[in-house]
Amino acid sequence: MTQVRLCGLSKRFPPDRVALHEVWLTVEPGEFLTIVGASGSGKSTLLRLIAGLESPSSGEIYFNTERVTELPPQQRDVGMVFQNYALYPHLTVFENLAFPLRIRRWRRHAIAERVRQIAALLGLEAVLDRYPRELSGGQRQRVALGRALVRSPRVFLFDEPLSNVDAPLRAQMRADLLSLQRQLGITALYVTHDQLEALSLGTRVAVLHEGRLLQVAPPEELYYFPNSLTVARFIGSPPMNLLSGIVQQGQLLLLGGAAAAPLPLPLPEGSQWILGIRAELLALGEVPEGIPIGNAVVKSVEYAGHETLVALEHPAAEGGLFVRLSPPLRPPAYGETVALVLRPGPLCLFDPSSGERRYPTDAR
Repeated sequence: MTQVRLCGLSKRFPPDRVALHEVWLTVEPGEFLTIVGASGSGKSTLLRLIAGLESPSSGEIYFNTERVTELPPQQRDVGMVFQNYALYPHLTVFENLAFPLRIRRWRRHAIAERVRQIAALLGLEAVLDRYPRELSGGQRQRVALGRALVRSPRVFLFDEPLSNVDAPLRAQMRADLLSLQRQLGITALYVTHDQLEALSLGTRVAVLHEGRLLQVAPPEELYYFPNSLTVARFIGSPPMNLLSGIVQQGQLLLLGGAAAAPLPLPLPEGSQWILGIRAELLALGEVPEGIPIGNAVVKSVEYAGHETLVALEHPAAEGGLFVRLSPPLRPPAYGETVALVLRPGPLCLFDPSSGERRYPTDAR
């Protein structure tokens, strides 16, 4: 298995666009790392640098102890799966899977054996004689995965591979992909703009923003303990609730006069902070052990079957905040004023000046 190390990796495009800025990242052997960020954050550029399709402006790339920064793509032994499948339309599924082996001059019987092995692994045995145009989107994606797998690469690189797959198939494809990667033990980097994909697939998740690597952490740590306001506003659907307040007599007095929980650590009297809380840690009405944090006005109610998402207007929350309600709780009506309660659970304190998380200092 291969460890991937990026050491101060930067990429600039003429005349002065910085796509990546000094990225330091280690992907452990056999790890499935997801990379998430908005469009233009540098995700695909990072993969292209690792694959050798682009050259870095500065920094180094290592596979284990081998420096591969200047190696051409064909010498890096990387398997890459693209968003658009990139299959050869004039070749059958068998020929598409066999192509990487033929250009490496494998013997005919060895190619046939390996292709059928990969086809069985991906459930493609029944379509080996078909052309890409005769396949469903899910089948075409499996062929693209198989073509990357067939030569047992040192590293897998996935560039939004499920974005063209129909929604009903995506959950199954995610499960299949994760099972396959764990079975083979190949180090994988998976780029996506879909936070659900990033959190559900990755053993760790890396957040890119405007070419900078903001945080790398296990999914649960990233979700509940973002290290900055930028990550808190980006990760999660809905994003983390952020409420402004000032320290008075050992409590954080939220804007609007509602006191939050006693502070988890001593902070200077009169200092200002932003309290970060996930939607599922807020409740409406009375909750055992809950702490009232004032009233809020209902702005919208979104029913999603397994839950109802309530958007609220609160004087301490710029842009509003969200509460998750699980059935059979009755959602409030639009315009209704409701009592807001903070449940026991993980919370964050951010410095409003720097945007950095100050509590907890170590979320692990």
